[in-house]
Amino acid sequence: MFSSIFNTTSTGLDIATALICASVALILGIAIAITHMKTSQTTKGFLITLAVLPLLVMAVMIMINGNLGTSIAILGAFSLIRFRSIQGRAKDLLSVFFAMMVGLALGMGHILFATVISVIAIVAIVILTYTHFLEPNQNERVLKIIIPEDLDYDETFDDIFEKYTSRARLIRMKTVNMGSLYKLTYDVKLKASVNEKEFLDEIRIRNSNLKVLLSEPCCEEEI
Repeated sequence: MFSSIFNTTSTGLDIATALICASVALILGIAIAITHMKTSQTTKGFLITLAVLPLLVMAVMIMINGNLGTSIAILGAFSLIRFRSIQGRAKDLLSVFFAMMVGLALGMGHILFATVISVIAIVAIVILTYTHFLEPNQNERVLKIIIPEDLDYDETFDDIFEKYTSRARLIRMKTVNMGSLYKLTYDVKLKASVNEKEFLDEIRIRNSNLKVLLSEPCCEEEI
């Protein structure tokens, strides 16, 4: 059922077949880009990349065509690109891998397979994005507190944590500002209907009004 449209007995690829694969690659790439745009925050440049990536990967697969020397040269080129790329978010990496998979499948002539998998993946991404399935607990937080070096942090915040959280665990501690300050990082789970401003205000009273940061685990920032 998912057979390739390429003629394995032929020594080359005819123009009509190449144009069909290229058109499908561009259509599926645009579909991937639209899906990413609707389900996450992104930029136009990244969306253009997703739209064109399947077409380029397909072209690379056709150029290799079992040639060992060509494949090694292309691998070296992709290695250079890799070391110049920045780390992306999980959703961005998923979309890039999705686009590359489509390009690889089309580069081998599996148009129906690429189309079916793309439809299934797009439906799954949309459903998982707009439903509460696989959604983490909204009360999970990362708490970062700056304290002066002379403050005993072992029991200083215990009563505050008992009042506002159901769990508070110190997971990291390091010195900042040449050792004059300490930065404490806690994994906390807030109680239901907690007023976060009141929680932070009570901590600020104890830490001499130094910086305090409360964030979600996926959006952890430095202070």
